Amino acid sequence: MRSSLSAFASLAILVAFSTPAASVAAWGQCGGINYTGDTTCVAGNACVYVNDYYSQCQPGATPTTSSPPSSTTPAGACPGATKFKYFGVNQSGAEFGNAKIPGVLGTDYTWPSPSSIDYFVAQGFNTFRIPFQQERISPPAAGLTGAFDSTYLNGLKTIVNYVTNTKGAYAIIEPHNFMRYNGAVITSTSNFQTWWKNLANEFKSNTRVVFDIMNEPHDMDASVVFNLNQAAVNGIRSSGATSQLITVEGTSWTGAWTWTTSGNSNVFGAIKDPNNNVAIQMHQYLDSDGSGTSGTCVSSTIGAERLAAATAWLKANNLKGFLGEIGTGSNDACIAAVKGALCAMQQSGVWIGVAWWAAGPWWGTYFQSIEPPNGAAISQILPQALKPFL
Repeated sequence: MRSSLSAFASLAILVAFSTPAASVAAWGQCGGINYTGDTTCVAGNACVYVNDYYSQCQPGATPTTSSPPSSTTPAGACPGATKFKYFGVNQSGAEFGNAKIPGVLGTDYTWPSPSSIDYFVAQGFNTFRIPFQQERISPPAAGLTGAFDSTYLNGLKTIVNYVTNTKGAYAIIEPHNFMRYNGAVITSTSNFQTWWKNLANEFKSNTRVVFDIMNEPHDMDASVVFNLNQAAVNGIRSSGATSQLITVEGTSWTGAWTWTTSGNSNVFGAIKDPNNNVAIQMHQYLDSDGSGTSGTCVSSTIGAERLAAATAWLKANNLKGFLGEIGTGSNDACIAAVKGALCAMQQSGVWIGVAWWAAGPWWGTYFQSIEPPNGAAISQILPQALKPFL
């Protein structure tokens, strides 16, 4: 996401959420239109109607059923759909406080909460995109080719191992730097290749890790961004990480709606991976300028419309796409727009995954927050726009 994240670093951490082995945990969903999961709450909790699309297990509450607790997705809601291999959320926090390097853990930045991972796995999600700050893992004093900061690297490894080894899901790791490092645009393909070779070496034995080369490059020529991405792919494979998916991002904030007009479509069709396991990652927001800073959508059909040209390009180039960020407000027009986007993607056969922006323990009242138990996108976006496509 292009908006600055440093302002959120001082927000209070949300109430922790935990998921036990059986039934639905406190604050978990237990009913609503399109909901197909468990409707039984753990002991001491009751399923309480919140709205037609969302009922929630609440501690010490009295059960209410103003709406039917569950129903199935209407037949034919998205005919001819192919389910995504990767369906998840961004788990934001470690990239916060980017004006403070290295920053202080718990004050300037934080790692995702395991309880949030638990929640989404229980809902049926299997993928978590984990942004981090490149200057924290590679201190500027040593540069891109120097030694990693062991504490920050271990923080990344800890949450990655929880996602992949404990929960059996996929972890997408990505430097959230917009192709900038230490205040300057990255231009050296050699240094960038070395950096990615070194980082991939730390995760090469974990087949459930996905390498996302760089979040949202911008104000750079598409060919420069392509060359850096290709160098990174080469570095990753040379490390011995041969089985993991790699996603590459283009210039112009890797926007799907600008993919064919920004120069990306002229060069990224030539991306090469000796293991043939690479996908094009794009992002798409649905407000007027595509920035994701407004909860108002252009129209109820804008989601599918903004993806159409990129989808056609993927098909023409025999490439796979991954929508690494999508987000919007919780209102009828935007819910319809997200559903239209996801349906068009699943019908196309070329999009392998999607991730909502964003979960994370410091988002507070942010309108796109899907952090449990009470992020703004939990009550409507989750049950109405996302879960029908799981």
